[in-house]
Amino acid sequence: MSQPARLEFLTGLFVLAGMIAVVWLSLNTGRGNALSGPTYLIEARFANSGGINTGSSVQLAGVPVGRVESLRVDPKDYSSVATLRIRADLQLPTDSMASVKTSGLIGDKYLLISPGAEEQFLKPGETITMTESSVDLESLIGKMAFGSVQQDKAPSANQSSTAP
Repeated sequence: MSQPARLEFLTGLFVLAGMIAVVWLSLNTGRGNALSGPTYLIEARFANSGGINTGSSVQLAGVPVGRVESLRVDPKDYSSVATLRIRADLQLPTDSMASVKTSGLIGDKYLLISPGAEEQFLKPGETITMTESSVDLESLIGKMAFGSVQQDKAPSANQSSTAP
């Protein structure tokens, strides 16, 4: 094999290895496999978990500490139950709160954990019951728009309500 052909072969091999590494990293990041080390599962029960998906980030104080493993509807009370995979080195008090938040105005949704003050900690499989559901921006805008329309229809202070 000549020197230029050998150089081209090694360059192609290097590029192929780089592409495989990028694909592997993309797939693992997309699945939320960036969590390293031991983890445990807990659940959080929401009235509305709109915008949260499998793989969504779980954060505490702005730091990613886990991800949403799965979502399901409880057939007994029709609430949304999110299964969360949390780092094992992070012990959450039993009175912790989970909130659905948005990064930016129209960004991705994530779960924010606000730790409580209890001295007892959540054990694997236990449920966070203090939750704050997602804000439905469409209905909020609709209420504001229709609320202002209703106010415009009300008689103003300048108009007389007496008939001649």
